[in-house]
Amino acid sequence: MGLFQLILLLATFLCSLVAGFLFAFAVVVMPGITRLGDREFIQAFQVMDGVIQKGQPIFVLLWVGSVATVAVAAVLGLWYLDGADRLLLIVAAILYLLGVQFPTFIVNVPLNNRLQALDLDGLDEPTRESARRTFEPRWNRWNVIRTVMASLVSALLILLMLRL
Repeated sequence: MGLFQLILLLATFLCSLVAGFLFAFAVVVMPGITRLGDREFIQAFQVMDGVIQKGQPIFVLLWVGSVATVAVAAVLGLWYLDGADRLLLIVAAILYLLGVQFPTFIVNVPLNNRLQALDLDGLDEPTRESARRTFEPRWNRWNVIRTVMASLVSALLILLMLRL
């Protein structure tokens, strides 16, 4: 197995793990905590997001590694691949960067940060309710988009791996 195939395999694996992470949030985590009251919902999300924001090393390795390997695979793919295989890889990389990473950093992370900044003890119930209403539907909508895009990217990369 050459360097390109190794990078592509790693990119496929890491992007698939990201897809699974987003999928778990979409179908288990968020539907689970949505049943909580406003205070408990915000607190639960703050705690989970706090683990990520404190630089949980496995998560950081997964997230940053997926971006790096898909980008490196796409660049190497320009030299190692041609035709439909090159197109598959370029489309997968663009979809991953624009459909998963871009919304993460322009929508989901800013929403996380706003929720993270709330002092639950200093907020009355109407303010907590408003904060949740501002956060939850938009965060969930964009997480579903990220989940679909990440899953599509994984499928494209797996298809490419099968073709090689």
